[in-house]
Amino acid sequence: MNKPETRVQLLATRQRMQSRRRVKNGIALTLSMAAMIFGLFWLCWILFSTVTRGVEGLSLSVFTNMTPPPNSEQGGLANALAGSGLLLLWATIAGTPVGILAGIYLAEYGRSSALAGTIRFINDILLSAPSIVVGLFVYTIMVARMQHFSGWAGVVALALLQVPIVIRTTENMLKLVPDSLREAAYALGAPKWKIVTAITLKAAVPGVVTGVMLAIARIAGETAPLLFTSLSNQFWSTDMMQPLANLPVTIFKFAMSPFTGWQQLAWAGVLIITLCVLLLNILARVLFTKNNSG
Repeated sequence: MNKPETRVQLLATRQRMQSRRRVKNGIALTLSMAAMIFGLFWLCWILFSTVTRGVEGLSLSVFTNMTPPPNSEQGGLANALAGSGLLLLWATIAGTPVGILAGIYLAEYGRSSALAGTIRFINDILLSAPSIVVGLFVYTIMVARMQHFSGWAGVVALALLQVPIVIRTTENMLKLVPDSLREAAYALGAPKWKIVTAITLKAAVPGVVTGVMLAIARIAGETAPLLFTSLSNQFWSTDMMQPLANLPVTIFKFAMSPFTGWQQLAWAGVLIITLCVLLLNILARVLFTKNNSG
């Protein structure tokens, strides 16, 4: 009699535990869905506002005319777009090689060394550092010493924000390459540098390119560092030694103004940045998917 009663008790206990787990699981799923819907609601609202208001101010003159003077109905963002393009170009040229080389050292040469651990620690700090702190740092070491704003100061600030992302991505992508490929190359007598350049780095190229694109998307809309470095310029200029017009600072200035024309141009600039960042993220996702499937 005891055994059947014990089995019944065990079965009842198991059913109670299962029912409790179902309740907890239902609560967790409900909270997760609510959080997702809450986030998507604000995201969709932001995107809807950006698209609807940005399209109103978007025209051909936005890409061909200079930024207008106050209370003017005609003008565009041509000089700001060109300045942002120059800043992103030179920041990528300066930051990408440094990030890739540092990532190669961490993944292939340093690995568990003390120096590699220190570099990873500093890189983590830079990844989480507010962009305005980087802008103030560059202002102190460059702008204050030169006694004027410049495009090169903006390039340095953006490169400092880009490098940690490239380092982390490059290291992670290289670590995903199987060690069997390295061992096979060692067995054939290939030197270390040849293994890195011809095998591991070649296999990780799509992932590294993905990291570079994500880094560009990360710095494309940064405003705070540029306020302290390149500032802005109302006129067309490609002189990197002088204040340089750029899209984020122009958007900030126009959005805070009381002039309707400037506000429309600010929304058009927001839409342009959003579309560019979206395109870069899509390209990065496509490359990363190809890398994983390969």
